[in-house]
Amino acid sequence: MTSQDYKTVLYRQEDGSWVAEIPAIPGCYALMESRDSALAELTQVFIMIANEGHTEGQAPSS
Repeated sequence: MTSQDYKTVLYRQEDGSWVAEIPAIPGCYALMESRDSALAELTQVFIMIANEGHTEGQAPSS
C-alpha cells in the first residue's frame, strides 16, 4: 500500500502554514510552509511509519 491508498486531508492554518494528514493513521501528518511541501513531507512520514510497522512485525533476531 502507498499513501495514495488513503484519504488525505489538506488544510491551511491561520498562520499560513499547511497541514497534510492521513486521518486513518495516527501520527501521519506533516506541517510545512507550502501545500506542495506538506504533501511531499506526508509521503515521507507515511513511508517512515510503514517501515516502522514492518520492522515491529518481524520476529526478533537471536
